[in-house]
Amino acid sequence: MKRIFRPLYLSLAFAFALASCGPQKMVSTPVENIDNLPLKTTPIAENDLKRWSHLDLVKDTVPGMSVDKAYAELLKGKKGQKVIVGIVDSGVDINHEDLKAVIWTNPKEIAGNGIDDDKNGYIDDIHGWNFLGNAVHEQLEMTRIVKKGPGTPEYDKAKAELEEELKGIQPQKQQLDFIVNAEKALVGYFKKNDFTLEEVKAIPATETSLSQAKAVFTQVLSNSTKADFDKQIEEFKDYIYGQVNYNLNVDFDGRKIVGDNPDDLKDTKYGNNNVVGPEPKEAKHGTHVAGIVAQVRGNNKGGDGVTNNAEIMTLRAVPNGDEYDKDIALAIRYAADNGAKVINGSFGKYYSQHKEWVMDAIKYAESKDVLVVIAAGNESYDLDVKNKYPNDTYDGSPEYAKNVLIIGALSPTYGTKMVASFSNYGKNNVDIYAPGDKIYATTPLNTYEYLQGTSMASPNVAGVATLIRSYYPSLTAVQVKQIIMESGTPLKNTVTIGEDKHKANFADASKSGRIVNAYNALVLAAKMAKK
Repeated sequence: MKRIFRPLYLSLAFAFALASCGPQKMVSTPVENIDNLPLKTTPIAENDLKRWSHLDLVKDTVPGMSVDKAYAELLKGKKGQKVIVGIVDSGVDINHEDLKAVIWTNPKEIAGNGIDDDKNGYIDDIHGWNFLGNAVHEQLEMTRIVKKGPGTPEYDKAKAELEEELKGIQPQKQQLDFIVNAEKALVGYFKKNDFTLEEVKAIPATETSLSQAKAVFTQVLSNSTKADFDKQIEEFKDYIYGQVNYNLNVDFDGRKIVGDNPDDLKDTKYGNNNVVGPEPKEAKHGTHVAGIVAQVRGNNKGGDGVTNNAEIMTLRAVPNGDEYDKDIALAIRYAADNGAKVINGSFGKYYSQHKEWVMDAIKYAESKDVLVVIAAGNESYDLDVKNKYPNDTYDGSPEYAKNVLIIGALSPTYGTKMVASFSNYGKNNVDIYAPGDKIYATTPLNTYEYLQGTSMASPNVAGVATLIRSYYPSLTAVQVKQIIMESGTPLKNTVTIGEDKHKANFADASKSGRIVNAYNALVLAAKMAKK
């Protein structure tokens, strides 16, 4: 869903401008004492913040996954086997300096010969497949339902929600337009794009046509540099104008360029092998997700991936809007058929016209011994009362597959605010939590950024799953899920969750009541592998 990808901080970032994101013990400290650990009272140092998700709760008092501890104490001197990880996302910059060494290459395909050498249905699929072709922008699923008209399942509900969304976005668009026009006025006045607070303040009072622009940017530049503003306003424009022009626009047809029928699962001759996508910057989300899993460890470039033995298979299936069920289903099947043992799905939506296609694909992945890790979503919803697609259960029914993990997001501060403010939750429909706020990883064109969302928590868990499958390859996908759930650190402290920011026991915010712990997972995996 579009809301899963939006920069979560933007509406706040611009608020100031509108005044006017075996032997080892499972846990080295008794659980009852963990909840009583002293909280950090000083900010996390930059170097620690960049890898906080790899730190240890007991040692560092941040709810990380104990990845560094696992490498230092359990994996030192050991060599695991390569594990293919399917990244179903917006595309991945496979030429990134910190990723190109870990990109999967199809060994049965000859590059550039225009022939489907391995007879898998995809021509020249060297590093995966792009199910979106040259498409970038898309509608939300509810918009598609409204476009189809009355008689379409959930039409009335979708129409009401679309109207509400359009009503809500218009004031934000007006505010954004106001800021953009103010910037244009000052750029025209100064005859340059970059200007300082001092220059703005020095605009003579006689320039009455610039009074509003002066007032706006006096506030903006009191809290930010122009360079920082430019970066944030660009992302804010992408989100707001993307909503108005594409996501919520019933007249927009983003699928036309693809050339297939998205309501026909048997229409599979579409897409291409450009897994980055037509616009590298639009692969930001997928590149970040891939980096969390597998950016090269210990090379002093950016951050470290969770696992040192992943091969990233790229399945571009998530546009700048809601994904199509058909693309997701085919991407999952592609990954399962071509050797992936872990699939990460950092996407989701709240309407689904063909959820059975995705369900069948997940069950197919289960039959192929593939673990599917999925982000819980970023709307602060209780997934026990609201369906998010995909999931492994809907409307309180039993789980239809045993190979799925649904992941909520943690913030770096242990305590009441430990669950990320945006994270969905659910006693039955979120399995476990992992770091998802302020996560530092790869972005296109050899850059690195902090991003946040359950989209970031999911690949952290996919990385842990890959570690387990790398060093203990005899374990099945179902066993790996069990290990991650049972080996997590159990906590019972009070946390703030939900749209209403209510207090709850952390143990009741997910099925496991735990946070992922790579160290503990590998200890338990070693025991289970011996049985």
